[in-house]
Amino acid sequence: MHEKTIGRRYLRELFGTIGIYALILTAAIVYGRALPEGPARTLVLASPVIGIALAAWAIVRHMRRVDEFIRQSTLENLAIAAALTAGLTLTYGFLETAGFPRLSMFTIWPLMGASWLVTGLVRGCSFK
Repeated sequence: MHEKTIGRRYLRELFGTIGIYALILTAAIVYGRALPEGPARTLVLASPVIGIALAAWAIVRHMRRVDEFIRQSTLENLAIAAALTAGLTLTYGFLETAGFPRLSMFTIWPLMGASWLVTGLVRGCSFK
C-alpha cells in the first residue's frame, strides 16, 4: 500500500477515535458529575478511556501498516520524546518540593505529545 494512502487512512482512523473520545468525554462530564458517588459515577467518569483505547488501536494498526523505515524513525522519535518527558517531569517534581504549584497528571500527555512532535520536526522526519 502506498505511504500517502496509509497516512490518510491513519489520520481518518485517529481523528475518528478522537471524535469518539470527545463525545464520550463530554457525556461523562455532563452526566457523570451529577451522579451520586459510587460505582456508577466512577464508571461513567472513567468511560473516556474507551476513546483512548480506540486511539491506541488506530496507532497500532498504523504501525503495522507502515514500512520498516517509517516504523523505526517513529519509534526512535517516541523513545526520545519519552526520555525528554521523563526528564522534564522529574525536574518539575523536584521544583514542586521547592514550592512550585502541583500539576495535574493530565499535563503529562500533552507534554509527551509536544515532545514527540518537536523531536520529529528537529530530526526532519515526515508525519505520514
